[in-house]
Amino acid sequence: MSIRPYDPASDADTLWELKRAFETGLGSGTGSEQKAATYAAKLTDDYREGYLEWVERCIEHDERSVQVAVADDGDGTSDDLSPDPVGYVFLLPGTHAYIWDAAVLNEIYVREQYRGTGLADELMTAAVEAAREQDLPLKRLVLDVDRENERAQAFYERHGFDHWGEMVARDL
Repeated sequence: MSIRPYDPASDADTLWELKRAFETGLGSGTGSEQKAATYAAKLTDDYREGYLEWVERCIEHDERSVQVAVADDGDGTSDDLSPDPVGYVFLLPGTHAYIWDAAVLNEIYVREQYRGTGLADELMTAAVEAAREQDLPLKRLVLDVDRENERAQAFYERHGFDHWGEMVARDL
């Protein structure tokens, strides 16, 4: 596997496919059928366009804001598993640090068949390295994780994350 910056010219369709899987995965297995339907319903063509435009704005500030993992044979050439990205990590650029006064890990996702291979660990390492180079008011990396997603919680704990406050929300 190799990790590289996202390329909008060649990776946009695959990134969107991965993003859709990320979003629908958030809604399934960690809540009601209504939660799954809510996450799936937002994934319209307009949302796709807006999301990909936002990604491009973020990588204009820092090309490592979105990094993708590609299956390869170790020398940078793709094997027959997938020439396209099989996972990604989305770290908000340093210009967004004012949201939490810290680096913000927005999303990390790995295709199901690549889970348990260490790929998510490689993506996390890439995100942490990029975050360390950001000019931040607080030297920490924050993220939001569903309390019902035990697998994700265990992953983040293994990478040294611990609870720091608690996010609360309300319907609008």
